[in-house]
Amino acid sequence: MSVDIPNLYSQLRLPDTELAVRAYRLSHQSTPEFVFNHSVRSYLFAEALAGTRNLRPGTDYDQELLFLGCVLHDIGLSDRADDDQRFEVGGADLAAEFLRERHVAPERIAVVWDAIALHTSDGIAGRKAPEVAIAQLGIAADILGRGRDQLPAELLESVHVALPRHNLSYALTEAIVAQGLRAPGKAGPLSFAGQLVRRHLPAGTFPDWYDLMVNTGWGDNPATLIATPERYAATAEQLGEVFMRLLAAGDLDGLVSLYELGATLVPAPDRPVTGTELIRDALGSLIRNRVSIKLVPRKIHVSGDIALVSNVATVIGTTPDRSAITTHTTEILRRQPDGRWAYVLDDPFFG
Repeated sequence: MSVDIPNLYSQLRLPDTELAVRAYRLSHQSTPEFVFNHSVRSYLFAEALAGTRNLRPGTDYDQELLFLGCVLHDIGLSDRADDDQRFEVGGADLAAEFLRERHVAPERIAVVWDAIALHTSDGIAGRKAPEVAIAQLGIAADILGRGRDQLPAELLESVHVALPRHNLSYALTEAIVAQGLRAPGKAGPLSFAGQLVRRHLPAGTFPDWYDLMVNTGWGDNPATLIATPERYAATAEQLGEVFMRLLAAGDLDGLVSLYELGATLVPAPDRPVTGTELIRDALGSLIRNRVSIKLVPRKIHVSGDIALVSNVATVIGTTPDRSAITTHTTEILRRQPDGRWAYVLDDPFFG
């Protein structure tokens, strides 16, 4: 071969072709060490996981194509590919250009492009060419630990000595977010990068799928609103009104629907209950004892999908003489995927 193979390349027994070595060097020269190490580890883990599935190089998949897809899969995080496209596509395009310059056959380039562009696309990569599917197995094993229990302990030890992790999962996430913040086109609301960037922007400023549906202009409404409008709080301010109406009507199912899964209700001082069934029991007791509650808004703060609410609550029916009790409630609400607001934590006695 006309290109010298570095000691590490030989030590790891990476594919012995000139094209593979050049791709290895491109990755090494273009990406930070934590990205490069991840890219090579992904190939080694992909090969090992292919073996656990009785897939053989040269028979069931092309070893060189698998290596190219793995070693270049995060080249989109390099300055050379930092354009306005999502990083997976920018990297796939750069890899395809690199391969075309070396006169690689178009059908082989297409496989590498898919492996890189689809490596964050669960459910799609696995249905493509074997090299694409196997590459994603190795990448997911290294970044998420998926399938790591199937990897030999001696492989894990030797690979991490040769190619240290450098806190990969966090470092890689920060690199993706940094690109997305610089160039919003790289992190669309429905992309993998967009999911990461959303956590780094002020609440409510980065739309998700449900925000996009609300703003289509077609006037579509969620099924919950159409079927049970009396149980639907379209704003945080409306939730207390809906609660009072449903309690007065004795609608237990409606009341329970106002609490998200895993919510906490405090039906008596210092006696919180968590989860749908316990909340149902507590609310059912209110109905059976003909308890009435009047809520008068006191304070409300809304930040994106979260709201902090305090009401002046007048409660009648919890004492033997059914005298009125007045408390200041503390409630945390969250906007649900269908747009309605629901209780996350409802404590009438916290204040």
